[in-house]
Amino acid sequence: MDTKRYLGGLVLFLSLTVLASAARADPAAPASATGPPAPSVPGIGRTWPVGTRPVVVRGWEPPPTAYARGHRGVDLAAFPGAPVRAVAAGRVSYAGRVAGRGVISVALTGTDLRTTYEPVRPLVTKGDEVAPGQVVGTVEPAGAHCGVPCVHWGLRRDRTYLDPLTLMPPWLLRSGPSRLLPVRGVPLPS
Repeated sequence: MDTKRYLGGLVLFLSLTVLASAARADPAAPASATGPPAPSVPGIGRTWPVGTRPVVVRGWEPPPTAYARGHRGVDLAAFPGAPVRAVAAGRVSYAGRVAGRGVISVALTGTDLRTTYEPVRPLVTKGDEVAPGQVVGTVEPAGAHCGVPCVHWGLRRDRTYLDPLTLMPPWLLRSGPSRLLPVRGVPLPS
């Protein structure tokens, strides 16, 4: 077996797979049929706020009007005390308590977007610069919002709520195990 040739083909295949999935992503596609369009900064997030691939307990459900019922973010399963990370670089615009819950809001660098995380115990203060993946707080025990331990992750552009999952590149949203397929012209190991 020619190991170098096999590994070279595998690296080429994985690179092409990532490029193909990025090319298929349509950053201008609407987040939902009734919601506002996705952010104009596709794939800005490179890390989940909690865990590596958290369970979405409740998805984004945009309200039909600005003051109607809806779910203006996503709830991600997380254990109390788990680290909460910034999904992208930015500056902390708020870190404190709102209605008895810890809340962190981060204005994303180079955009007009802002992410929010709650209920969290902030480890940052207003004005702090944060890097993607930096721990900004820890999950507080579940309140009435989720019913189970979770983090509510939100995204806003000015006063308009958006689906925060649109910040993540498509390959981070896929569920299930990764599968490697044979590359045409590259021999299989014997």
